[in-house]
Amino acid sequence: MFVRDAMTKPILVVGPEHTLRQAAQLMAARRVGSAIVMDPDGAGVGILTERDLLYAIGAGKDPDVEVTNGHITWEVVYARPDWSLEEAAMAMSRGGFRHLVVLDEDEVLGIISVRDIMRVWAQRRAEAAASV
Repeated sequence: MFVRDAMTKPILVVGPEHTLRQAAQLMAARRVGSAIVMDPDGAGVGILTERDLLYAIGAGKDPDVEVTNGHITWEVVYARPDWSLEEAAMAMSRGGFRHLVVLDEDEVLGIISVRDIMRVWAQRRAEAAASV
């Protein structure tokens, strides 16, 4: 199975001007642990994760005032849609990430997370056990 088969799509996009609360509410509504952050002109791509939100709140930031811009990871590690899930897991492990942005050419296609990979692997195990 490939990254394109397990990634979360469509992507949730927030702007760097969104407050932390707005971003958290959007992520909760979509039941996702991360959002792609794009500049209004669509040029810059970053990622905001639930962990980023927790760190900001834990540091005493006001979620109704603080904007996402100061809490975004701009140095994003990308996965390709044709990578195996094992390749994505290895990239996450090497970099200490739980999410990778899936990029094909210059187009952001989705996000692959540890949760996505574990879901697929758990399904595989269940199917294998059922076939025995």
